Amino acid sequence: MKRIINEMKLRLPALSVNEAVARSVISAFAAELNPTVEELGDLRCAVSEAVTNCIVHAYKQLPEGEVGYVYISVRLYDVREVSVEISDNGCGIENVALARTPAYSTGSSERCGMGFLVMESFTDSLSVKSRVGKGTTVLMRKCFS
Repeated sequence: MKRIINEMKLRLPALSVNEAVARSVISAFAAELNPTVEELGDLRCAVSEAVTNCIVHAYKQLPEGEVGYVYISVRLYDVREVSVEISDNGCGIENVALARTPAYSTGSSERCGMGFLVMESFTDSLSVKSRVGKGTTVLMRKCFS
């Protein structure tokens, strides 16, 4: 049975500058598991995409000047696995299955709608839970060889 060897929680305002902060902090934290450069790059890409989705979509209906938060929980396991849970208290996703299809987007035409596909391609597992008006939680797991 796998055992948690370290964990951390972060709460960041949903501002674009914090996408880089989340990516850097999580990759530095996961470095304890001694991943390869490629594995760490994969994790950074997946985290970047998840946090960006929160920033761009979750709080789009807030009045100007108000900012929501991105909540991040990271766990390291003794089996060289990391789990990253990224959540928000935003608008939620009405149809998660539809949102996970390639090229689906509720945003402007400048967005390609590939977020969940990107996250899935860089991790070993991805689950998405969402409730309209309550928020979304994305759980990603990455195993290091």
